[in-house]
Amino acid sequence: MVKNDRWIREMAAKGMIEPFNNEQMRKGVISFGVSAYGYDMRIFDEFKIPRPAEGRVIDPKNFDDSNFIDLKSDICEIPANSYVICRSFEYFRIPREVLVLCFGKSTYARSGVIVNITPLEPEWEGFVTISVSNTSPFPVRLYANEGIAQIVFIESSEVCETSYADKKGKYQAQQGIVLPKI
Repeated sequence: MVKNDRWIREMAAKGMIEPFNNEQMRKGVISFGVSAYGYDMRIFDEFKIPRPAEGRVIDPKNFDDSNFIDLKSDICEIPANSYVICRSFEYFRIPREVLVLCFGKSTYARSGVIVNITPLEPEWEGFVTISVSNTSPFPVRLYANEGIAQIVFIESSEVCETSYADKKGKYQAQQGIVLPKI
């Protein structure tokens, strides 16, 4: 069952989302905060931008951080047909009976931006690492501390047998932007 704004507020009071915006903020920003059936999370002001160079390869099994430039800024321009890695402003603690799916904000989608976030598994916690792709032929701006994606909470009628915490997942309690691990 998809959870509504009342449930989200109740769970946020128990520490599921920190910091938490009790209402949706819209004036002059890309919206963020609680919505009818989800929560619009924001992005933090730290970004990893690819540094293209002849002969460089991105290998998820042997990820080389030197392929990226670190940027701390309120605005990040994604070059045309490129991407950046960033993280959520909010820290999440997902309950054992809940799975979270993430979807990009429509404002960015209409600008050629695709937000890629894998599901947040039961009992996962941390800052969400986000890959943001610019499919347009123009640079696109991202705005820190504003909405990037809507997360939707799906509650199971049964508690899972093995949670992310039980598996001691490699991305558990991640801080900052966490790059691929094996």
